[in-house]
Amino acid sequence: VQLQASGGGLVQTGGSLRLSCEASGIVFRIAAMSWYRQVPGKQRELVALIGSGGSTRYADSVKGRFTISRDNAVNTVYLQINSPKPEDTAIYYCNTAQNGYTYWGQGTLVTVSS
Repeated sequence: VQLQASGGGLVQTGGSLRLSCEASGIVFRIAAMSWYRQVPGKQRELVALIGSGGSTRYADSVKGRFTISRDNAVNTVYLQINSPKPEDTAIYYCNTAQNGYTYWGQGTLVTVSS
């Protein structure tokens, strides 16, 4: 199983960024997919989740600014980041669980400058 995350980088407040995570080795269309983030010294936190049917859930801190979506045709989950804030600076990881196992991508760094 591989979760290949990409799209991180430096973005200014008021800008936008889209993260991608391409999955392989799982049955993507039935997998719930999530994005987490972690700042050094803090716990990893759930940012957004999308179910196999497209239902979504967001952390309160990102509601209205982040959008999670998926494209089952290319086994990819996205995280659109709009109006980022400096406190959104973190390493972002994609995540899924299937057949009793939890899988993590390698992380992609998002840095928000004011």
